[in-house]
Amino acid sequence: QIKAAKTAIASGNLYGLGPGKSVQRHFLPQSSSDFIFAIIIEEYGLIGGLGVLSLYLLLLFRFVIAAHKANTLFGKLVVIGLGFPMIFQALTNMAVAVELLPVTGQTLPLISSGGSSIWMTCFALGIIINVTKKEEEIVQEQKEAALREEALQKLIDKQIQEDAMPIANLESENDADDFSISENPMAAVKNKL
Repeated sequence: QIKAAKTAIASGNLYGLGPGKSVQRHFLPQSSSDFIFAIIIEEYGLIGGLGVLSLYLLLLFRFVIAAHKANTLFGKLVVIGLGFPMIFQALTNMAVAVELLPVTGQTLPLISSGGSSIWMTCFALGIIINVTKKEEEIVQEQKEAALREEALQKLIDKQIQEDAMPIANLESENDADDFSISENPMAAVKNKL
């Protein structure tokens, strides 16, 4: 297996043989799953292999950003626990294809054909997207709550100022009207009428 993979990689050169023109995929067992990276290099060359590697590193970078942005510890752990093994699996598959590691049978996530592997990868990505979306919704709700609280506080301050103004005006009017009950208790009632 590994000899056919090395032959595929060596025949890829810099630009590859072209899409669908791989020769070794007919001789390499599990060429569509375990050794798909060798076939990618054969068809697309070193540039295609580095492109696939850079896409996985970009995905790793996005996982790190999503884990950093998560407000809760649970969100951080979910992103790390589901995202990093996916990248580790991809790097393991690539290392097996170039004979840095022994053959492990790991598929290349999102690229290899396979039933349960692609299902679990899609579930993991869906959960990660849901966590990041939920974190964004929580941040948005907190911003809206702060804006509502600020607007409510402004209304309360305005109402307090308006309520304070008539009291000051009434005090000045009450100075003109004498409703005191010092001499005769009925005088206050008479003056009010």
